[in-house]
Amino acid sequence: MLSELFIRNFAIIDELRLQFNPGFNALTGETGAGKSIILDAMALVLGDRADTTMVRSGAEEAHVEAAFRLPESYQKALQPLLEGEGLDDEQADILLLARELRLNGRNICRVNGRAVNLGLLREIGRTLVDIHGQGEHLSLLRPQAHLPLLDAYAGLQAERRAVAERVGRLQELRRELSELRRGERTLAQRQDMLSFQIEEIEAARLEPGEEEELRAERQRLANVEQLLEDAAVALKALSGVGDERQTAVDLVGLAEKSVGRMVRSDRSLEGLLERLQGLSFELSELVADLLSYQEELEYDPKRLAFVEERLELIAALKRKYGDDIEAVLAFQAAAQAELETMNQSEARVEELLHGEGELLRVIGDMAQSLSARRQAAAEQLERDVETELAELRMEQATFRVQFGREDDHQGAPVGESRLAFDEKGIDQVEFLMTANPGEGLKPLAKVASGGETSRLMLALKTALARVDDTPTLIFDEIDQGIGGRIGHIVGRKLWSLTTKAEHQVIVVTHLPQLAGYADGHFHVGKRLTDGRTVTTVSSLDERARVQELAEMLGTQGDHATGGAQSILAEVAEVKGQA
Repeated sequence: MLSELFIRNFAIIDELRLQFNPGFNALTGETGAGKSIILDAMALVLGDRADTTMVRSGAEEAHVEAAFRLPESYQKALQPLLEGEGLDDEQADILLLARELRLNGRNICRVNGRAVNLGLLREIGRTLVDIHGQGEHLSLLRPQAHLPLLDAYAGLQAERRAVAERVGRLQELRRELSELRRGERTLAQRQDMLSFQIEEIEAARLEPGEEEELRAERQRLANVEQLLEDAAVALKALSGVGDERQTAVDLVGLAEKSVGRMVRSDRSLEGLLERLQGLSFELSELVADLLSYQEELEYDPKRLAFVEERLELIAALKRKYGDDIEAVLAFQAAAQAELETMNQSEARVEELLHGEGELLRVIGDMAQSLSARRQAAAEQLERDVETELAELRMEQATFRVQFGREDDHQGAPVGESRLAFDEKGIDQVEFLMTANPGEGLKPLAKVASGGETSRLMLALKTALARVDDTPTLIFDEIDQGIGGRIGHIVGRKLWSLTTKAEHQVIVVTHLPQLAGYADGHFHVGKRLTDGRTVTTVSSLDERARVQELAEMLGTQGDHATGGAQSILAEVAEVKGQA
C-alpha cells in the first residue's frame, strides 16, 4: 500500500507530503488546483516517461518519492527480485521508490536509496500500482496481461504450470535432437576424419615411455665404435686384458695381502681390511659387467635405421595429436568415444523423435483441456463484467474474451489440426468491448476514453478483484460523464475493492456522492505565495468534509450542508451493512 508521497519542485507543487489511508482515499478540489499533477508525479516515480517541462520554474530539479508498506504475502513475492538486484533492506515491509528529474535531461531512479535503471523501476512500479485514467498506466490495457488474469480468475494456475513443465521438457528434447541432426554432410565428414585418426594412431602401436627408450637406444647405436674402444681401455686398466703389466685388480689384491699381515699384529685394522676385501670384490664384479657389456655391443645399421624411422613416426603423431605419447593415446580414446556416440546417434534420433511425438500428444491433450476450461471461465467473466457495467449505467456495453489460435505444422496435435503453443498453452486471449450498440468489438485500449474507460476498468477490477494482486489502484476522473445517482454506485464499488479484495484505492473526483465513501479525504487547493501559484493539500476531518462536500454539491447554506450530511449518513449506513 502507498503510505506516503513526497513531491518537490514538480510543476506548480513547491513541496508536498501526503500520507494516505490504507483503504479508500479521495482527492477533491477545484479544477486546475493540481489533483492530476499529483497523479502525474505518481506516474513519474513508477517509471513513466520524464518531461523536463515538469520541473518547477526556477528550480534545477524535481524530486518525487513514494513509500510503500508491503503486506507479508507481497514481501515474499517481491523479495526474489529485490535480492537479485541487491535492493533488499532490513525493513522488508517498507519499500521506497524515488525519481529525480533534472533540467539537463538527466533523471535518476532509486529503489530503497540505491540507483537503478528505469526499466527496473518500471517493473517494480507496475507490480505496486495501477493508475487508471488520463496518462494511463494500465495493466489491463496490455493484451499480454489478459491470459494470466483469465487463468487466475478461473483458478487454472496449476494446470498452466503443468503445461509449462511439459513444454520445457519438449524444448530440451528438441535442442538435443537439433544437435544430433545438424548437417548430415558435416557429420559424415567428422566420422571419416575420426576413423582415419584412430586408425593412424592404432597402426603405430604406441607404448607409454617408448620414445625415451628409443632415444637412448639410438644414442647407443650411433656411438657403438667409441663405446667398444672405451670399454677395452677400461678393461685393460682394471684387469690387464691384453697387457702383462700390473692392473688395478692386481694392485688392490697386493694391498689386501699386506693389510692382512698387519692385522695379525694390530687387530684395530680389521675394518680397513674388510673395506679392501669389499673393494676387491667390487672390482671383480665391475670387470665382469664390462666384459658382458662389451660382448653385447654390436654395430647394427638396420636396427639404427628402424629406431630413426620409429622416432620420426612418433614425432609426426605428436605434431597432430599431442605433446607426448600419453597425450596422443588420450586423443585416440576421446576420438573413439566420439565416434561411438556418432554411430549411436541414429538410434538416439529415433528415440528422441518418438519422445517428441509423445510429448506433443500430451501437450496437445493438456492444452486442449486447459483451453476448454478457459473458455468456460471466459463466459462467466463476460457475464460478471457486463453485470458490473450495467450497474455503472453502461447497460448497452458488451464485453467479450476473444480466443485465437495459430496453425503450425510442428505444433501440438489438437483434433485434426496442429497448433502453435508455448508454455501458456495454445490460446491467445484478448479482452474486447463495445460501449454502444451497433459498434464493433474492439481492443480495450481503443474502445473508449474518459469516463467509459474508467468505468470499464472499475468493472473489470471488481470482477477480477479476487485474483488481481496489484495492491494500489488509482482512478483519475472516474466520474467523468456520470451524475450523482451513479456516483453512489461507483463510490460503493470503489470502497468494496478495499474491503473485499483488500486493495488500496485513490480517486480524483468531482462527485460528492463518490467522495463520501472515502476513508481518507484530501482537499487539493492552490494559493499565491510571493506572486507564484502553489498547490496545497489538506487532510479533512469530519467537519471539514461536510463543508467540502457541500461546496461540491454546488449549493449554498443549510441546504448544501444538509445534502452533504445526508451523503455521509447514507455512506455510513451502506458501510454498516457490509
